[in-house]
Amino acid sequence: MSFHHAWLDDVRPNPYADQLALGFRLLRFVRPLEREYRAHMREDGFDLKRIALSVGMVIWLAFAGLDSFLIQTQPLWWMLAVRLGVLLLLLACGGLMLQRRHTQLLVPLSLTCIGALGLGSAAVVAIAHTVDPNYPYEGVLLVCMAAYFLVGLRLSEALASSLVLLLAYVGFELLAGLPIPRLVNNVLFLLFGNLMGALGCYLLEFKSREHFLVSRLMRVLAERDSLTGLHNRRSFNRQLERLWRQAQRESQPLALLLCDIDHFKAYNDRYGHQAGDNVLQRVGTVFSEAARRPFDMSVRLGGEEFAVLLYDITEEQARQRAEILRAALEHLDIRHERSDTASMVTMSIGVACLRPADGGEIAKLYEHADRALYEAKAFGRNQVVA
Repeated sequence: MSFHHAWLDDVRPNPYADQLALGFRLLRFVRPLEREYRAHMREDGFDLKRIALSVGMVIWLAFAGLDSFLIQTQPLWWMLAVRLGVLLLLLACGGLMLQRRHTQLLVPLSLTCIGALGLGSAAVVAIAHTVDPNYPYEGVLLVCMAAYFLVGLRLSEALASSLVLLLAYVGFELLAGLPIPRLVNNVLFLLFGNLMGALGCYLLEFKSREHFLVSRLMRVLAERDSLTGLHNRRSFNRQLERLWRQAQRESQPLALLLCDIDHFKAYNDRYGHQAGDNVLQRVGTVFSEAARRPFDMSVRLGGEEFAVLLYDITEEQARQRAEILRAALEHLDIRHERSDTASMVTMSIGVACLRPADGGEIAKLYEHADRALYEAKAFGRNQVVA
């Protein structure tokens, strides 16, 4: 299945849109997205796995009661011993799952639980068949269905678990001496049940991956400027408030660079709005290079207005970064015949740097940068003022 929808062409290049257009019939993304998806599933499936484990233990205990009712001879104690051993293992895994700091172990623990339930079920059934060939073996299929649907495993993980379970079941039944025709009948039933489970699991994972890509794409579209790919004003406001609080806690300075392309209206009047959009895209590329550190952010505020938010930086360093940014645009040498400042497209930058721990208000940072930008324009443009 692929997603060659027209709307995807309007939001590319974008890794989520590219993957949607490419498709993922083999339930596999490109490597960076695959890592992101698996991390998302570990976090998103945390509560699901804990609930599934609790339900599994309750059902496991209920089957122990059923064993006592169906088998009343010596093998019962071996069956109860197996169930007790599996229950203790489930409790140990459950204790680790309750601690969120072990999320990286979530998938291995889930596989361990499913494997223990499967091997335990196969062993219990084989022991029971030594005295009662009619003892129900369908519990093995229930474990497979749990792997496919309840535990949140990916299809490859669920298939591997079910394959191990089936092989273990065949081995235990051969040791128990179950007649071959009966064993073949049981295995065929389990195989067809697994086939339906695998198909359902494939469709679930496919939809899960599709939802992941679409939701991440929608988040990007909500937080990014569609023309330049930079953050938009809404995401900038959120990040500014977040970094301001962090800077207060850590007593770190915060710098804001407000930037305005010089005589951009005159450029549009001379070359047309399509050419103006191309300039904005090239300017966006320059700004994207200016925010490489984890907490830094480049923003298109609207029109020809841009901003760069810099964390843990001095005023002199911020001024240097602004000068590098101004020179980078000038170096592109985009011809601008209607400019009164230079023969190419240039920009003016206002720089402000505050330390929130000194008692300043968040609005002051923007006000100071805006005042510096006004002075940069008043003093001839194509310059940096702090």
